[in-house]
Amino acid sequence: MGGYKDQNGDVHFIPHFQDASDFSDGDTLACVTKDGTSYFLGLSVNLYKIVIFVTVLTKYCNRFARILKKQTIMSSSKNTFSSKLGVIAATVGSAVGLGTVWRFPNEVHDNGGSVFLIAYLICVLLMGIPVMLAEFSLGRGSRADSVGSFKKMTPNKKWWIVGATAVLASYIILSFYIVVSGWTLEYFWLSLTGALTAGHEGVSSPEFYSSIMDEALFTAWNPVFWTFIMIVINMLVLIKGVEKGIERMANVLMPLLFVILVMLCFVSLTLPGAIDGVEFFLKPDWDKMNPSVLISAVGQAFFSLSLGMGILITYSSYYPKKTKLGRTSVIVSSLVFLVAILMGLIIFPAMKSFGIEGQTKGASLIFVTLPQIFEAMHGAYIWSLLFFFPLVVAALTSTVSLGEVVIAFLHKTFGMKRKKACVITLLPMFALSAVSSLSLSVWSEYTFFGMTWFDFLDYVTANLMLPIVAILICVYVGHIIPKSFLEKEMTNNGSMKSLILPTLIFLIRYVSPLLVAAVLLNKFFEFV
Repeated sequence: MGGYKDQNGDVHFIPHFQDASDFSDGDTLACVTKDGTSYFLGLSVNLYKIVIFVTVLTKYCNRFARILKKQTIMSSSKNTFSSKLGVIAATVGSAVGLGTVWRFPNEVHDNGGSVFLIAYLICVLLMGIPVMLAEFSLGRGSRADSVGSFKKMTPNKKWWIVGATAVLASYIILSFYIVVSGWTLEYFWLSLTGALTAGHEGVSSPEFYSSIMDEALFTAWNPVFWTFIMIVINMLVLIKGVEKGIERMANVLMPLLFVILVMLCFVSLTLPGAIDGVEFFLKPDWDKMNPSVLISAVGQAFFSLSLGMGILITYSSYYPKKTKLGRTSVIVSSLVFLVAILMGLIIFPAMKSFGIEGQTKGASLIFVTLPQIFEAMHGAYIWSLLFFFPLVVAALTSTVSLGEVVIAFLHKTFGMKRKKACVITLLPMFALSAVSSLSLSVWSEYTFFGMTWFDFLDYVTANLMLPIVAILICVYVGHIIPKSFLEKEMTNNGSMKSLILPTLIFLIRYVSPLLVAAVLLNKFFEFV
């Protein structure tokens, strides 16, 4: 039997503990035995409502996943995605990361609003999808990891170095990206415990939330602890394998991510004065269009779609043979673009509504400005919780995909058992991620080219290693291997037609590598 204890201390019994419609905010939940003895749980009714909501939402997401999973694509390989949903969800999950969540709003804010959005969309079409298709073709066609795919296609040449560079880049990125993932997990915990919405009247100053951010992100050992928790979670998922680990996680979490983002978007758009934020986000100011905006848009498209990391090659090696690569690339790119749109419609209307421009750079946008906005909203606790949960989801799906690149390499190249490959990949992360985290606090005085170790790794991988890998992949697929290979993969061995195949080949051969090269040269000259 269930029940609750009201604010006066009186106990009320409820035969079926199903809803909280009769409760008050000050009531406390209780478990009641047959003899009338009550064991109070100490849960506030607000928290109970959230638990019920999340439970019901998860139930329907699972039901949705089971329905779609009936469309199973049979495969003889054990390491293969079992369904169409698994293919899309896992690939989208690998691309939708923290860069899409907080890098995109920052780029939009600094580059003329929707002008940047339009430029970003063009870059996705001219560069993102073609490079993605090139990586898909290599992975699915070779059935190998990032290194093995090049060895199979050109066994007597050194092109495998391109794949090895991608594996190395993924591992380096994982060493600092998982630190950021730990930040999101900590803030989800702070939201859950109410530390971000502790009953302050009105909107607290940015200094209040800056102090919380400094303690959470830049103290010595606190962020290290949460990073370690994220490493353990990643290990638990990756050890389960492709179908039972990565695919199962993505099938549940990605639909849930989109549901929550749509909810937050609806709430933001109904705020007073939200139209001003929508206008800033969607009404183009063509006077702000310039070459720097285009270069920034290329960089964002490149970053948000996980190009050049070996992730797309690795994941596509798990694709069933009947997977339509062209359709998959369009769906994945569209969903990533949709997440970016939703984030813009969440952040900018809310900022304009409450007059909180705040800070839009990186972590400050997420951990300072947005908590201010949530505090100004009715139901601040709920909205803070609902925002930081999908942030954790985005971080987890991205770190899992980065780890899978290295694990697949060890498994397929050296014949390691998956559990051993997981341990060898993630165990050193406890030390490497700690170094990256501490470089932002107690070791911040040690710099490399004027940057902390964390920032140095970020700069080298994002601006040098990944663009070089993407350019070489385009050259490899477009000029080195036979043209028939791409045609074969795009048409599933001639079983379907691809009307845009000549255009895609042209983009892969010439347009995409030139766009990436423009970003690479720009970043190189900035560096020197």
